[in-house]
Amino acid sequence: MKTLNRVLLLALFVLVVAVTPRIQAQTSPPKTEPKATASSATGSAADTQKKNIQAYIDLMRKDVRQQKAEIMGSVMVLNAADAAKFWPIYSDYDTELTKLNNQRVETIKQYVADYEHLTDDEADQLIQRSVAYQKQRAELVDKTYEKVKQSLGGITAARFAMIEHQLLLLIDLQIVSSLPIVGQS
Repeated sequence: MKTLNRVLLLALFVLVVAVTPRIQAQTSPPKTEPKATASSATGSAADTQKKNIQAYIDLMRKDVRQQKAEIMGSVMVLNAADAAKFWPIYSDYDTELTKLNNQRVETIKQYVADYEHLTDDEADQLIQRSVAYQKQRAELVDKTYEKVKQSLGGITAARFAMIEHQLLLLIDLQIVSSLPIVGQS
């Protein structure tokens, strides 16, 4: 168990180290960018923010998904027979998760476009959509856990659930840390 914990920590560290420079490179303005004037500062900041959000969305869809699968594979430590059972289940899970993430992306885009001028009702609707997403994602992980448990047993299913939960937390942290706080300019 100690070895598994060490491998998990190492995998999470590798994910953070590998992804952080890409995020910084994608979200840092070019060094040659001219200073914005007072009249263009708002437009420039809004454009930069939209580009940052799009970079995170692209990252979530591309780099992290690939790295997630690689980390999952290295930490699951499956023999060939178990891998043949696990990966189709995980692939189905990933397809469903991608659909959920598409809904999340739309919520994030709407939030970023409107966060400075949200009404109380609009803010509430966005949070309700976010909470619904989290519930649906938890249900999907639970459904997949049950499939893995039926196919490969409780320990392997628990390993999947633990690894997936930790990776999703890292992804969530990357996303929410890039979002502006509602009601703050």
